[in-house]
Amino acid sequence: MAAPAAPRAVLLFDIDGVIRDVGGSYRRAIIETVRHFSGWAPEPASIDALKAEGCWNNDWQASMELLRRRGSHPLPTWDVLVQVFSGYYFGGDPEGDPGLWRGFIGREPLLVDGTFFAALSDRGIAWGFVSGAEPPSARFVLEQRLGLVAPPLIAMGQAPDKPDPTGLLRLALALAGPLGPEAPPVAYLGDTVADVLTVQRARQQQPSQRFLSLAVAPPHLQQPGREAERCRYEDQLLAAGADAVIPSTDRVAEHLPLAPRGRQLP
Repeated sequence: MAAPAAPRAVLLFDIDGVIRDVGGSYRRAIIETVRHFSGWAPEPASIDALKAEGCWNNDWQASMELLRRRGSHPLPTWDVLVQVFSGYYFGGDPEGDPGLWRGFIGREPLLVDGTFFAALSDRGIAWGFVSGAEPPSARFVLEQRLGLVAPPLIAMGQAPDKPDPTGLLRLALALAGPLGPEAPPVAYLGDTVADVLTVQRARQQQPSQRFLSLAVAPPHLQQPGREAERCRYEDQLLAAGADAVIPSTDRVAEHLPLAPRGRQLP
């Protein structure tokens, strides 16, 4: 049997802010968790500024850091904070029946649909997801809401948190074959500085592989009247090393360099 054809490119996605709008879910859970323990509700701009530092991709850690900077005392234990956060976000057992969830996860507009991924496949683009979301949350949006069958996914706990590039490199290898100068280009689309830094560190570990860092501003900054904030945010992504900032997820294929069709995987 002939070896399968190599993809013309590999496109990996973050999920939150790229595949779904989490302004009313994960980000609201940060706000409500911080309010629960301190009585203070951080503004979305405060969360954006924290995320721009590039080391607070995990929303549990971000919540704890906001409490720490606010001077809350005593700080909650880690397990208690996670339990409160999950109560807001899932509103039920994360490992249980999604039909019983009553939390903010039910308020996540999708930014693409299943046909978007079918079109990528038709163009010879392999795709997958590297996300800091909990596995039940990631599987819920990808499999149940988008209808994707066994999508290639690395989620929270399955690799070190971004900007560590371990998850990105592992999934790129699985989809592209051996990485190096003969491999197809690998692009990662994210919405935070941590996502951009993940690609930068992947380049350091695999300098002969062509990586592309694509970025998109999260949906809450794309609302009318927030153009100045969006521009500042996009400038931060570019300053961190993004190769391009694109207007929306569904435009990503326009920015991909595609290898010629027909090369076989070894």
